[in-house]
Amino acid sequence: MRVLILGGTTEASRLARLVAGRSDLAPVLSLAGRTEAPARQPIPTRSGGFGGVAGLVAYLRAEAIEAVVDATHPFAAVMSRHAAEACRIADVPLCAHSRPPWQRVPGDRWTEVADNAAAAAALGTEARRVLLTIGRLGVADFRAAPQHHYVIRSIDPPPAEDLPPDSRLILDRGPFDEAGETALMRGERIDVLVTKNSGGAATYPKIAAARRLGLPVLLVTPPARPDMPLLTDPDAVLAFLDRHRRAAPRG
Repeated sequence: MRVLILGGTTEASRLARLVAGRSDLAPVLSLAGRTEAPARQPIPTRSGGFGGVAGLVAYLRAEAIEAVVDATHPFAAVMSRHAAEACRIADVPLCAHSRPPWQRVPGDRWTEVADNAAAAAALGTEARRVLLTIGRLGVADFRAAPQHHYVIRSIDPPPAEDLPPDSRLILDRGPFDEAGETALMRGERIDVLVTKNSGGAATYPKIAAARRLGLPVLLVTPPARPDMPLLTDPDAVLAFLDRHRRAAPRG
């Protein structure tokens, strides 16, 4: 059974390891190509976009893909919409595999906002020291609030022209731990954390560290996903593939 995994996440890499040893599956992992040095994978990979819905439909048909798993980042809304529409047109089974978003617990000082621009506005007019962990593609939105000092952490560097004028860049890749995140926030004298509610354990320690230090968090909420089965457990994804493998017509 030929399976396309739309990846770029911890969950996608974990799923790739699970399916790598399955002789009854022929998986390929698709990466967006936005990370300069992606981690090595145990299954064949492709990198780059498909060319919109039409391009993805053409790929599904040309490669005889029999099932698709959307394991993209929770904020990859465009790719998820394209996957849903392409699979509908090509009549290919589709499920989403994603981590659940973080949930507020006692002690959290969250303000949830719709997008990066709203987060920049919510920082206010008084200068603050901001830890910004939203990925490199959203940094430019914070040029609209140049009065703040930004400590920007990203896997890859944002374009230089996107950086706010008063900013320091830290290039690092998770997972992180709470002690390290606490030390970072203390050392940089952070006043507020700005991040996306991406869920998962790998980057949750910054949320725990902010709670420990009593810091406010501006949390960008994830966009709504298209209508498709959402499976948070990798074993449930394997069961989904097994059901459709058994249901697929034999040549």
